[in-house]
Amino acid sequence: MQYLKQRRMNSGNCSSLPEFFLVGITNNSEMKAVLFLSLLVVYLIILLTNLGMIILIRVDSRLHTPMYVFLSHLSFSDLCYSNAVGPKMLVDLLAENRSIPFIGCALQFFIFCAFTDAECVLLAVMAFDRYKAISSPLLYTAHMSSRLCAQLLAGVYLVGLADALVHTTLTFRLCFCGSNEINHFFCDIPPLLLISCSDTQVNELVIFTIFGFIELSTISGVLVSYCYIILSVIKIHSAEGRLKAFSTCASHLTAVAIFQGTMLFTYFRPSSSYSLDQDKMTSLFYTLVIPTLNPLIYSLRNKDVKESLQKLRNKKWF
Repeated sequence: MQYLKQRRMNSGNCSSLPEFFLVGITNNSEMKAVLFLSLLVVYLIILLTNLGMIILIRVDSRLHTPMYVFLSHLSFSDLCYSNAVGPKMLVDLLAENRSIPFIGCALQFFIFCAFTDAECVLLAVMAFDRYKAISSPLLYTAHMSSRLCAQLLAGVYLVGLADALVHTTLTFRLCFCGSNEINHFFCDIPPLLLISCSDTQVNELVIFTIFGFIELSTISGVLVSYCYIILSVIKIHSAEGRLKAFSTCASHLTAVAIFQGTMLFTYFRPSSSYSLDQDKMTSLFYTLVIPTLNPLIYSLRNKDVKESLQKLRNKKWF
């Protein structure tokens, strides 16, 4: 991992800390007000767009297909991990006391880790769903039955929760006998390992192994699914049919590229180019910007979603 060479070993007796202190995004008082207003707008957009997507898919029967079921769970994952980080980050931009209880720190990290991992796996599941829809459209509903969808979603959340439980347990059983100051705006593993006075080699190995396996598996799943999709599209005789098939995948590929690209940059770039300040900006992107982009990507490029929005807008409620 990129933070191996930057890990600091503190000396002293091992004792549990009642709370941590989050340094935050910046200490510049002039920047804080601007950042607060900007990030508040972004956070409200996350709530509005992702909740709107979930509600729209729920109320419109035309969207009760596996593709949109998975899309609603993508919005749910975005909501969960952005809500684990966003409100506390906004409060800390204005508050003088930026402390977080030990148990609160552990809970924040657990939720964040569980739903980011779940989103990684979900994007691979969505690629498999697109393959089934394009390769055998007439048998799509039979192949992607409600039972199979439920099993896939159960697997998505099981992976996320299991991985989060492992990392949370290993991280918060460490000794923090030196500084309780976390150089970040939320509780994440790299800055926590830096202030631990325990031997963190096991933690680093587990992070690299499990996270690497999840990333490799999900990216491989997406690539294999799209290889089969391309082969299926080539067999379509009409240019209009091929264009329609590719257009249904464009939104998903965009979401995968943004999310996975950011994750790979964060955790697999060379250690020589790593810094916690740079990591804050990258983390800010995937905790707040990506949950904003996902609903916009799918709604702006999706004919069914746009038609459902127009139908909902024209509906007479009273």
